[in-house]
Amino acid sequence: MPFATYSVWEMRNPLRDEAAAFRLVLGTIAYLVPIVVASWIASWLGVAVFAVATAAAVWRLRGGQRPAPPVVHVEHAAVEDTRRILVIANETVAGAALRAALHARAEGVCEEVLVVSPALNSQVRTWTSDEDGAREAARERLRASLEQLAAAGVNARGDVGDGDPLQAIEDALRSFPADEIVISTHPPGRSHWLERGVVEQARQRFDVPVTHVVGEG
Repeated sequence: MPFATYSVWEMRNPLRDEAAAFRLVLGTIAYLVPIVVASWIASWLGVAVFAVATAAAVWRLRGGQRPAPPVVHVEHAAVEDTRRILVIANETVAGAALRAALHARAEGVCEEVLVVSPALNSQVRTWTSDEDGAREAARERLRASLEQLAAAGVNARGDVGDGDPLQAIEDALRSFPADEIVISTHPPGRSHWLERGVVEQARQRFDVPVTHVVGEG
Protein backbone atom coordinates (compact mmCIF):
# COMPACT_ATOMS: atom_id res chain seq x y z
CA MET A 1 0.00 0.00 0.00
CA PRO A 2 1.63 3.30 -1.02
CA PHE A 3 2.11 6.11 1.42
CA ALA A 4 0.89 9.62 0.75
CA THR A 5 3.15 12.59 0.19
CA TYR A 6 1.86 16.14 0.02
CA SER A 7 3.18 19.57 -0.79
CA VAL A 8 0.88 22.34 0.35
CA TRP A 9 0.72 26.11 -0.01
CA GLU A 10 -1.85 27.83 2.17
CA MET A 11 -2.38 31.05 4.09
CA ARG A 12 -1.28 30.65 7.67
CA ASN A 13 -3.49 31.63 10.56
CA PRO A 14 -1.26 33.60 12.96
CA LEU A 15 -3.50 32.69 15.92
CA ARG A 16 -3.66 28.93 15.48
CA ASP A 17 -2.04 28.20 18.84
CA GLU A 18 -0.71 29.81 22.00
CA ALA A 19 2.86 30.01 20.72
CA ALA A 20 1.79 31.79 17.52
CA ALA A 21 -0.37 34.24 19.46
CA PHE A 22 2.49 34.93 21.85
CA ARG A 23 4.87 35.64 18.95
CA LEU A 24 2.26 37.94 17.40
CA VAL A 25 1.91 39.95 20.62
CA LEU A 26 5.69 40.32 20.98
CA GLY A 27 6.04 41.31 17.35
CA THR A 28 3.30 43.92 17.64
CA ILE A 29 4.95 45.44 20.73
CA ALA A 30 8.35 45.47 19.02
CA TYR A 31 6.75 47.22 16.03
CA LEU A 32 4.72 49.86 17.88
CA VAL A 33 6.97 50.92 20.76
CA PRO A 34 9.81 52.41 18.64
CA ILE A 35 7.25 54.31 16.54
CA VAL A 36 5.55 55.78 19.61
CA VAL A 37 8.86 56.76 21.23
CA ALA A 38 10.17 58.30 18.00
CA SER A 39 6.92 60.23 17.47
CA TRP A 40 7.13 61.60 21.01
CA ILE A 41 10.63 62.93 20.23
CA ALA A 42 9.70 64.41 16.84
CA SER A 43 6.95 63.92 14.28
CA TRP A 44 9.36 63.50 11.38
CA LEU A 45 11.33 60.90 13.34
CA GLY A 46 8.15 58.98 14.03
CA VAL A 47 7.33 58.90 10.32
CA ALA A 48 10.85 57.71 9.49
CA VAL A 49 10.77 54.95 12.10
CA PHE A 50 7.30 53.91 10.91
CA ALA A 51 8.57 53.55 7.34
CA VAL A 52 11.61 51.52 8.38
CA ALA A 53 9.65 49.30 10.81
CA THR A 54 6.93 48.63 8.22
CA ALA A 55 9.49 47.69 5.57
CA ALA A 56 11.21 45.37 8.04
CA ALA A 57 7.87 43.77 9.00
CA VAL A 58 6.94 43.13 5.36
CA TRP A 59 10.38 41.64 4.69
CA ARG A 60 10.01 39.40 7.74
CA LEU A 61 6.53 38.22 6.76
CA ARG A 62 7.78 37.29 3.32
CA GLY A 63 10.41 35.05 4.83
CA GLY A 64 13.38 37.37 5.10
CA GLN A 65 16.78 36.41 3.82
CA ARG A 66 17.46 33.25 5.75
CA PRO A 67 20.84 31.54 5.36
CA ALA A 68 20.79 27.92 4.27
CA PRO A 69 21.05 25.62 7.30
CA PRO A 70 24.25 23.58 7.64
CA VAL A 71 23.94 20.04 6.36
CA VAL A 72 24.23 17.41 9.09
CA HIS A 73 26.29 14.45 7.90
CA VAL A 74 25.38 11.02 9.28
CA GLU A 75 28.13 8.43 9.66
CA HIS A 76 26.56 5.06 8.90
CA ALA A 77 27.87 1.96 10.64
CA ALA A 78 28.65 -0.87 8.22
CA VAL A 79 26.08 -3.44 9.34
CA GLU A 80 25.12 -5.85 6.56
CA ASP A 81 21.43 -6.54 5.87
CA THR A 82 20.31 -3.98 8.45
CA ARG A 83 18.28 -0.85 7.79
CA ARG A 84 17.89 1.80 10.47
CA ILE A 85 14.74 3.90 10.25
CA LEU A 86 14.14 6.98 12.39
CA VAL A 87 10.47 7.85 12.82
CA ILE A 88 9.44 11.21 14.24
CA ALA A 89 5.79 12.03 14.88
CA ASN A 90 3.95 14.85 16.61
CA GLU A 91 1.06 12.54 17.55
CA THR A 92 0.55 8.86 18.23
CA VAL A 93 2.00 6.76 15.42
CA ALA A 94 -0.85 4.87 13.79
CA GLY A 95 -2.36 4.16 10.42
CA ALA A 96 -1.87 1.92 7.42
CA ALA A 97 0.26 4.44 5.51
CA LEU A 98 3.05 4.46 8.09
CA ARG A 99 2.96 0.69 8.58
CA ALA A 100 3.17 0.17 4.81
CA ALA A 101 6.10 2.57 4.56
CA LEU A 102 8.01 0.80 7.34
CA HIS A 103 7.29 -2.69 6.00
CA ALA A 104 8.37 -1.66 2.48
CA ARG A 105 11.66 -0.29 3.73
CA ALA A 106 12.35 -3.34 5.89
CA GLU A 107 11.65 -5.86 3.15
CA GLY A 108 14.53 -8.32 2.83
CA VAL A 109 16.57 -6.76 5.64
CA CYS A 110 16.59 -6.63 9.41
CA GLU A 111 15.01 -3.35 10.43
CA GLU A 112 15.91 -1.23 13.42
CA VAL A 113 13.22 1.37 14.09
CA LEU A 114 13.58 4.25 16.53
CA VAL A 115 10.46 6.30 17.21
CA VAL A 116 11.03 9.80 18.60
CA SER A 117 8.14 11.66 20.20
CA PRO A 118 8.98 15.38 20.60
CA ALA A 119 8.05 17.00 23.91
CA LEU A 120 5.72 19.56 22.33
CA ASN A 121 5.26 22.61 24.52
CA SER A 122 3.86 26.13 24.36
CA GLN A 123 6.23 29.08 23.96
CA VAL A 124 5.31 30.43 27.38
CA ARG A 125 5.98 27.13 29.16
CA THR A 126 9.25 26.68 27.26
CA TRP A 127 10.47 30.13 28.30
CA THR A 128 9.61 29.38 31.94
CA SER A 129 11.31 25.94 31.74
CA ASP A 130 8.01 24.22 32.54
CA GLU A 131 8.49 21.07 30.45
CA ASP A 132 7.34 18.32 32.82
CA GLY A 133 3.83 18.16 31.39
CA ALA A 134 5.08 18.17 27.79
CA ARG A 135 7.54 15.33 28.44
CA GLU A 136 4.92 13.27 30.25
CA ALA A 137 2.46 13.70 27.36
CA ALA A 138 5.23 12.73 24.91
CA ARG A 139 5.97 9.59 26.94
CA GLU A 140 2.30 8.61 26.77
CA ARG A 141 2.21 9.15 22.97
CA LEU A 142 5.41 7.15 22.63
CA ARG A 143 4.09 4.25 24.70
CA ALA A 144 0.92 4.06 22.61
CA SER A 145 2.94 4.32 19.39
CA LEU A 146 5.25 1.44 20.30
CA GLU A 147 2.28 -0.72 21.30
CA GLN A 148 0.54 -0.06 17.98
CA LEU A 149 3.68 -0.77 15.96
CA ALA A 150 4.33 -3.99 17.88
CA ALA A 151 0.77 -5.11 17.15
CA ALA A 152 1.47 -4.47 13.45
CA GLY A 153 4.61 -6.60 13.57
CA VAL A 154 7.10 -3.71 13.62
CA ASN A 155 9.89 -4.10 16.14
CA ALA A 156 10.66 -0.60 17.42
CA ARG A 157 12.08 1.25 20.39
CA GLY A 158 11.50 4.84 21.32
CA ASP A 159 12.65 8.01 22.99
CA VAL A 160 11.26 11.42 23.97
CA GLY A 161 12.91 14.21 22.00
CA ASP A 162 13.30 17.96 21.95
CA GLY A 163 10.18 20.02 21.31
CA ASP A 164 11.72 21.31 18.06
CA PRO A 165 11.30 18.40 15.60
CA LEU A 166 14.45 19.29 13.66
CA GLN A 167 16.52 19.41 16.84
CA ALA A 168 14.91 16.13 17.97
CA ILE A 169 16.02 14.50 14.70
CA GLU A 170 19.56 15.86 15.02
CA ASP A 171 19.83 14.64 18.62
CA ALA A 172 18.58 11.17 17.67
CA LEU A 173 21.00 10.83 14.75
CA ARG A 174 23.98 11.25 17.09
CA SER A 175 23.33 7.85 18.67
CA PHE A 176 21.15 6.28 15.95
CA PRO A 177 22.76 6.74 12.50
CA ALA A 178 19.59 6.21 10.49
CA ASP A 179 19.52 5.13 6.86
CA GLU A 180 16.22 6.95 6.43
CA ILE A 181 14.05 9.43 8.30
CA VAL A 182 10.26 9.07 8.28
CA ILE A 183 8.27 12.12 9.39
CA SER A 184 4.64 11.41 10.25
CA THR A 185 2.27 14.40 10.30
CA HIS A 186 -1.39 15.28 10.30
CA PRO A 187 -2.98 15.97 6.89
CA PRO A 188 -2.55 19.42 5.30
CA GLY A 189 -4.68 22.01 7.05
CA ARG A 190 -4.22 20.32 10.43
CA SER A 191 -0.45 20.00 10.60
CA HIS A 192 1.62 22.72 12.26
CA TRP A 193 4.76 20.94 11.03
CA LEU A 194 3.65 21.26 7.41
CA GLU A 195 2.88 24.94 7.96
CA ARG A 196 6.37 25.43 9.36
CA GLY A 197 7.98 23.54 6.49
CA VAL A 198 9.54 20.90 8.77
CA VAL A 199 9.67 18.21 6.08
CA GLU A 200 11.44 20.39 3.51
CA GLN A 201 13.81 21.77 6.14
CA ALA A 202 14.71 18.23 7.21
CA ARG A 203 15.51 17.32 3.60
CA GLN A 204 17.83 20.31 3.36
CA ARG A 205 19.46 19.81 6.75
CA PHE A 206 20.20 16.06 6.88
CA ASP A 207 22.05 14.00 4.28
CA VAL A 208 19.64 11.13 4.86
CA PRO A 209 16.58 10.31 2.71
CA VAL A 210 13.44 11.82 4.27
CA THR A 211 10.01 10.30 3.70
CA HIS A 212 6.84 12.18 4.60
CA VAL A 213 3.90 10.03 5.68
CA VAL A 214 0.49 11.56 6.30
CA GLY A 215 -1.56 10.01 9.10
CA GLU A 216 -5.24 9.29 8.67
CA GLY A 217 -7.81 11.67 9.99
